[in-house]
Amino acid sequence: MYEDLKGKVAVVTGGARGLGYQMAGALAALGAEVALLDLLPEVTDSAARLAGEKGVRTVGIAADVTDQTSIGNAVAAVAGSLGTPSILVNAAGITAWSDSLDVTAESWRKVIDVNLTGTFFSCQAFARSVLAGGGTGAIVNVSSMSAFVVNIPQNQVSYNASKAAVDQLTKSLAVEWISKGIRVNAIAPGYFLSDMTRQFLDTNAELGNYWKSLIPAGRMGQPADLDGLVCFLASDASQYIVGESIVIDGGYSIV
Repeated sequence: MYEDLKGKVAVVTGGARGLGYQMAGALAALGAEVALLDLLPEVTDSAARLAGEKGVRTVGIAADVTDQTSIGNAVAAVAGSLGTPSILVNAAGITAWSDSLDVTAESWRKVIDVNLTGTFFSCQAFARSVLAGGGTGAIVNVSSMSAFVVNIPQNQVSYNASKAAVDQLTKSLAVEWISKGIRVNAIAPGYFLSDMTRQFLDTNAELGNYWKSLIPAGRMGQPADLDGLVCFLASDASQYIVGESIVIDGGYSIV
């Protein structure tokens, strides 16, 4: 079903580790050549490791998704090294937990800047590259079930707001760009075992147990649970799916 990924070039932001690296690996396993974009210095090592694991061409490029010039230059570098990209997965994201009365301007702006502005700048740079190369493309933004529900017991107003905005961004770009040959969709994960959640669970095991008690599937998501959905949305098998944000949360948000 996904054989059309062979030979395609995919860009994954936040790809140096965690869920970004996992999704990059899923695309590579189906033949895509992959560019990992990340601020983390290990991005080049991660790309080399991915190439060894999957046997495809990769490149790791340092990039700041919140800087329009930085992400534009990075996507241009991808086109120069691997070829014009046709897949973008926007996995760069952060969270911050705090009572809303205590949220600082700096914390608020940082979360919004990475999660929302960074996603937009990455989409923009990718679309410019695709259109300049005369191709077509598929964008998969990483939203969250937090775009639709208010998580408990933690307070994370900036994260929730940013992901709700990513959902609307996805719809807006999808309508604007589908006639240009660029499909835009999003995945909305629930509670997954990731670098983001482990920073809290490592010091609060009870929180993980509480989350699991609210999930009908009885467990948190494993990184590999994202593979099929991401590859489907990146492939031509989903060519008539436009502007959707597909929740993948073990049933959490429907009860």
